[in-house]
Amino acid sequence: MQHPAVPELAHTRTRPIHWVATAAALAGVIAASSLLQPDAATAVQEGRPRVEARKAPGPAPDPADVKLPLDCGPVGVRVVQKASGDLDGDGTPETVAVARCDTGMGTPPSGVYVLTRTGAEAAPRVVATLVDPEDRLGVTELTVRGGTVLATLLGYSSPEVPNCCPDERKRTTWTWHDGRFLSADTGRALSA
Repeated sequence: MQHPAVPELAHTRTRPIHWVATAAALAGVIAASSLLQPDAATAVQEGRPRVEARKAPGPAPDPADVKLPLDCGPVGVRVVQKASGDLDGDGTPETVAVARCDTGMGTPPSGVYVLTRTGAEAAPRVVATLVDPEDRLGVTELTVRGGTVLATLLGYSSPEVPNCCPDERKRTTWTWHDGRFLSADTGRALSA
């Protein structure tokens, strides 16, 4: 007599008790796996220090939320231009605002202010004055590119030139370096 290659199975039919036992064993495995959790996944190789993830930066500061250092008396302050970008490389955007007194006539001098905040919930504050209104300059064409502030400054060749009609014009940039903003003219002064 020849023996079959597969031994005869004594139990070829499943009974309800088999299903109950299988379900109980599966429930036990699932319960045990929920109690035992692996360590948090990281992209750091063994032996290397862990780097904490940065929080997403908050929005750029709004000049309307800051008291600008500009004394305009009863007429108030008007923000005429603003631009935002990460000026100091810390991953948080700053805002550069051009503001002047909100007079109904003439061309009052402008101030250029850098605003920042320390966190998404923190109140914005002025951290630098790039152009002081006492310098008697107008500011146009404000942009922020790659951490550099660019603007066109309108000025006067003498104190006799009226505020309405600046007769000098030059492009200027400011960049953050060693804890302060450095100014550089990007070309020769342009006559108006």
